[in-house]
Amino acid sequence: MIRIDNVTKIYGKTVAVNDLSLDVRAGEVFGFLGPNGAGKTTTLKMLAGLLTPTKGKLSISGFDLAKDSMKAKMVTGFVPDKPFIYEKLTGSEFLEFIAEIYRVAGDKESLRIQSELIEMFSLTEWLNELVESYSHGMRQKLIITAALIHRPKALVIDEPMVGLDARGMRQVKELFRRLADTGSTVLLSTHTMSIAEETCDRIGVLRKGRLIATGTMADLRKLAGDGETDLESIFLKLTEAKQDD
Repeated sequence: MIRIDNVTKIYGKTVAVNDLSLDVRAGEVFGFLGPNGAGKTTTLKMLAGLLTPTKGKLSISGFDLAKDSMKAKMVTGFVPDKPFIYEKLTGSEFLEFIAEIYRVAGDKESLRIQSELIEMFSLTEWLNELVESYSHGMRQKLIITAALIHRPKALVIDEPMVGLDARGMRQVKELFRRLADTGSTVLLSTHTMSIAEETCDRIGVLRKGRLIATGTMADLRKLAGDGETDLESIFLKLTEAKQDD
């Protein structure tokens, strides 16, 4: 579903992503972990078509991001770490705007999905209010709703739980699982170890733009060794072991 082949991204003298290769399957929730500056956000932005790799190839659902950018974007939902929303639109107007962009305005199935998410996130009474009056958590719920109304095959999301309360985090985790269970792919990055451990089928650990470990929790425990069991301890051991790379 999501394929990254030998991708490198260089800014001046800085190598943000270094020869990264990864396959994320349909029906999978995959999580990126890594220290600040590891290349997580850069990778996700390249998959969203916002950045162009210096070399290498990316594809989503068989569509090459370089050759079929628009087709790839039409099957992808993207939520950046700092989502932009037009604050002078109401929530309803913003969702209508997004539906028009993805050419699903008036589509019955898209409207059903939108209604379900609005109800789940308790946004109904806020839909006619300007987005500028929304809390951070409400904006996050609105942007997640907007990313899903065109029924994407892949959801790419950077720090999904930012601004959400405990109820909102649980709802989003359950939403990711439902999406995967229906065959969609969810690729997320997070600094919150518990989110990755509870939500992801597989996890990739990035450091200095390189994928230094990938696999299930069981796989990562084996790599870390010495009886490490929780993801935070595994993460620290794996990244500290690579300090001299």
